[in-house]
Amino acid sequence: MSDERGGTTSPRATVWQSSPPGSIYDYIRVASFSIGPDGRIDQWSDRAAEFFGVPAGQALGKDPITAFAPPDTWDRGHERVAEILDGREWIGLAPYRDAAGTEGIAEIYVMPADRGALCIAVDVSSLRQIETDLAASQAVFGQSPMGFVLFDTHLRLLRVNERFATVFGRTAEEHRGRGPHDFLSRVEADRLTAALRQVLESGDPVLDMPLVGTVPGESGRRRWAISLYRLHSGSGRPIGVAGLAMDVTGRQRAEREAAHARRNLALLNEAGVRIGNSLDLETTARELLDVAVPHFCDLASVDLYQALLVGEEDLGGTSDGSGEVRRVAFASAVSNAPSAILGGDGEDGSVPVGSVHRHPFNSPCASALRTAQTQMLGVDPEPDLGGALVQSTLIVPMVARDTVLGLVQFSRAKGSEPFSERDRMLAEELAARAAVCIDNARLYRREHERALILQRSLLPPGNPEAAGLDIACRYLPGNMETEVGGDWFDVIELPGHRTALVVGDVMGRGLRAAVAMGELRTAVRTLALLDLEPAEVLTALDEVARGLGAPPETRSRRGKDRGGTDLTEVYLATCVYAVYDAVTRRCTIANAGHLPPVVVEPGEPALMLEVPTGMPLGVGGEPFEEVDVELPDGALLGLYTDGLVESRNHPLDEGLEALRAAFDDPQRPLEDVCDHILATLDTAHGEDDIALLMARVHGLPADSVGDWTLEPHPASVARAREYARERLVSWGLEELVDTTELLVSELVTNALRHGDGDIRLRLLRDRTLVCEVWDGALVQPRRRRARDTDEGGRGLQLVSLLSESWGSRRTHRGKTVWFELALPGGGGAGGPGREPTVDELLSMY
Repeated sequence: MSDERGGTTSPRATVWQSSPPGSIYDYIRVASFSIGPDGRIDQWSDRAAEFFGVPAGQALGKDPITAFAPPDTWDRGHERVAEILDGREWIGLAPYRDAAGTEGIAEIYVMPADRGALCIAVDVSSLRQIETDLAASQAVFGQSPMGFVLFDTHLRLLRVNERFATVFGRTAEEHRGRGPHDFLSRVEADRLTAALRQVLESGDPVLDMPLVGTVPGESGRRRWAISLYRLHSGSGRPIGVAGLAMDVTGRQRAEREAAHARRNLALLNEAGVRIGNSLDLETTARELLDVAVPHFCDLASVDLYQALLVGEEDLGGTSDGSGEVRRVAFASAVSNAPSAILGGDGEDGSVPVGSVHRHPFNSPCASALRTAQTQMLGVDPEPDLGGALVQSTLIVPMVARDTVLGLVQFSRAKGSEPFSERDRMLAEELAARAAVCIDNARLYRREHERALILQRSLLPPGNPEAAGLDIACRYLPGNMETEVGGDWFDVIELPGHRTALVVGDVMGRGLRAAVAMGELRTAVRTLALLDLEPAEVLTALDEVARGLGAPPETRSRRGKDRGGTDLTEVYLATCVYAVYDAVTRRCTIANAGHLPPVVVEPGEPALMLEVPTGMPLGVGGEPFEEVDVELPDGALLGLYTDGLVESRNHPLDEGLEALRAAFDDPQRPLEDVCDHILATLDTAHGEDDIALLMARVHGLPADSVGDWTLEPHPASVARAREYARERLVSWGLEELVDTTELLVSELVTNALRHGDGDIRLRLLRDRTLVCEVWDGALVQPRRRRARDTDEGGRGLQLVSLLSESWGSRRTHRGKTVWFELALPGGGGAGGPGREPTVDELLSMY
């Protein structure tokens, strides 16, 4: 027997010691008494008095049968007493009734003596409760799937269940008397011993204490969580420590897996937030590495195919994995690491960011590019792994829409955990997300470039020329992060030294907006050449815009179906259309939802013209109005799009006021005025395209215009030739006299034959010579080929052959037929440098 300090004591030393409270007798009801030779009670103990509830004074001398047994059992009871007094032992159950009248069953052991008998009585109900409790305790202890252990006060095992015994490779009986050092390592046994002493001394339990150990026959380490609590006797005396141990190896493994899963989900969530915020390929690659380093790896780099970066659409030539790639991004969380490593073919194995290189055909990088399969490199130092710095590397191809765009390399340095299969899957997911963003950026850049080419191809080249106007224009596309817009401007020369100035903006962005802009611009030029009034041009243009979003088979019905639901795409656009007449110095303006033009007259501050706003093109149903403005020589007229004055940094009113203030010196050269406006206003935001069209007015001098009214009389033909000859001679254009006389004679003759009312003849000299003939008839002339037998019908053929251009237009009171001749030195068809050929003359007959 050992004492509490681990020593031993002699069994004899404890024989006569008093037992502490809390023995088995405290839990059961037991009593003793004796019966004399006469069969009556002669001794009655205190426990008997407590058991039966009868004091000794009332029990002594009594017959125990008649005193405690029910009357119906007296006969049989006396027979048993007689047998006992004859020397026969008896053990059995006997009913009894205590002083309170409560009946019970007592198990009585009767031993005959020399004089009488000694009786010991035990309450049967107490014994049965103890037996039930022991059976339940045994069932819980033996059948629990967790390990139960009982330590005595000397920290030795009193009892273990089969679950605990099986884990440590011994039977439950063989564990009896063992201490913690017998089944745990020294460190873990010391920790458990200290915990047992703490529980035994303080009485405070220890919950879920972790223990690590090995199991016989298994190579891996096991982890347990053990809870300890002190055991007490009925009187509260500590009698040992109980422990409940649970194997948490699987649970901790699952917790680690869950922690890895949470980390991976957090990493993927961060990747979804941070990758793809830019439409720039290199920026997207850097965003990928910002997410991966250092949360996933220690070093990383991104290589993209050079063909992809230069804008080539076909990447088929790189299918063998040995095509040129460019290192577009590199990141490292390792101090004193090289600025660029991983997969180099130089002498030091490094590839600087921005350099173009090729991966050797048999290298893991080329294999990843060729097969579109991830390559996992182990812990052996290799040149591709950065020598002694890198422990393991994942080479992941970047694939989007079944096309390999490049590869990303994730590396972990020595001392970090090598990549696992779970890490490979995460790396592939990160690379796939970045590849989709890079591919989207590539597709956007391609569409952006196409739209930009289309848009710029539809804009006037350089600074266009116009009669009576100095023209300067600027066009600033939005930056790469914004899509191409639908802004456009145009300068269209009209007959009679008139010029149409147009600025418009298709709502929306991208290639579709650019295409819609092209269609509207073409329609504007076509309508302008019909010489319609500005309001009529916008009305016709509104119908064109309303038909852009509808399929061809429904465009004819689009304007009629007002009540139905239209699911086709709607194209809206704003436009301002102005026609300037250099002869009258008047400008007619119509507006379709666009910003008002700016006018600066000499010596006056800039002002916004009060032009009816009108509805945007494509809305339909509302008429357009036009206003006439007379512009003096030297006045400035400015047309622009909203990108010049509107920004998220300030409201539109502030932008318009800033534009007015920017015309602080309108007398400077027109190009300088445009540059000053763009420099003064906030045009660097890149939110929208900017179009600016500036025109300085220079009307035709009075001596450059000849204007006559002729009566509808045959003699007016000769008078018209005379007027034309005299004016050309006064202008020094003698070389054009013959041609002009001939063509004027043809037009005036046609006016006499087919016209109505007075005839008006006008000659205009500017960059070209223009002749116009008015009459009151609305029917416009039509050129036709005369038959051999026809005496006439060749006049317009002659006009077409000898002039630079010709045409007709309707006016408010009839029509105008005109032709244009190049001034001497211009090299035109009717100029002095060229005469009609014989074939051209014969073609008229």
